[in-house]
Amino acid sequence: MRLRHLHYWVSLLLGVALVPALLSLHLPVKFTWMSLGIAYWLVLGVQSIFVAALLCVIGLPKQDALGPLVQNYRQHPLRIAFHLLFFVILGVAVGWVKALILTVDAIAILELRERGKVRAASQVLLPALYLFTGFLLVFAYNDILASVRFPFAYDSAFNAMDRWLLHGGSISGLSHWAVQSFPLPFFRFLEFIYFGMFPQLGVGIILVTLYDGKERGLEFVGTILLALDLALGIFYLWPSQGPYYLSAAYGSRIPATLQTYSIQDATIAHAQAFWNHVQVHRISSDYYIAFPCMHIAQPLIVMWFLRRWKRILIALSVYNTVLVVAILFLEWHYLIDIIGGVLVAGIAIAITESAALRTRWIRAGSGARAPEETLPS
Repeated sequence: MRLRHLHYWVSLLLGVALVPALLSLHLPVKFTWMSLGIAYWLVLGVQSIFVAALLCVIGLPKQDALGPLVQNYRQHPLRIAFHLLFFVILGVAVGWVKALILTVDAIAILELRERGKVRAASQVLLPALYLFTGFLLVFAYNDILASVRFPFAYDSAFNAMDRWLLHGGSISGLSHWAVQSFPLPFFRFLEFIYFGMFPQLGVGIILVTLYDGKERGLEFVGTILLALDLALGIFYLWPSQGPYYLSAAYGSRIPATLQTYSIQDATIAHAQAFWNHVQVHRISSDYYIAFPCMHIAQPLIVMWFLRRWKRILIALSVYNTVLVVAILFLEWHYLIDIIGGVLVAGIAIAITESAALRTRWIRAGSGARAPEETLPS
């Protein structure tokens, strides 16, 4: 077995063991298919295409991104009027932000058709399906682990580690200082950044598969899933929820008007329900793992696979720097969680990229020069 294919075997093992594990704990062997399907295939899919198109404009050479589009508009100027009409109709029907996203998506899909990339684009579906299946396993095993391990067992320990790292401070203290220092719109912006992380995964699938093929797209998804599987194993050993759990216990929280507040309250309640073996009917998108922080591990993996495009890498670096601020100010994770997330991302990348990394080390040792990466024509 090649080490780089380890993620397939881990996913297969988790899939085979899933139904027996659920039945042994009297958990449902059912998912909220409608809500999960809409959230992943519709909402996340639409957002991912939009962000991918935006990053292509920012980071790809002009002849690969905007050049052909501008040329098409010059040859067929009526297309501009059609796209504007499409945008206005959608704006009236669903709002201007959604209209902008859907219009950009439509233009991007039409451009792929014009450039004869429909077959290449269709290859995105298999890695996307693999990621969706992996997410289902992660959600299910979250519920399983919350049923057999007290989900908040190590929160005090991780908080103590943070106090040592921060010389007596804490993430909750930092968050409460920020609440007193910054207006509410600032936190709404941080929420947008925090929840806006997920389209990066879709962007990774789209760009990696389009430019490097289906196998490379599967390797990207496999690296994400391997990191998530490592997080599941770590959660079993040292389960923790995040600083918002301790903050709720002490009666001091971020503003209740924020979406984050209600989600964190619901997450605590759901984790407690599984630990107390309260009967549930379906598995949904519950996620309880604080350490390691996958909200930073996954973007790091995306950046690794998209590193060939320097301007895209810079744009993602800026976004993810702000993402760290959002993670901490909204009390989602301890500082030690972020350090753990970086380490887990590095381990997952090292495993799935083992062959490529070994080749580069051999070349570096022999003084050979690796060929330059080029974009396909």
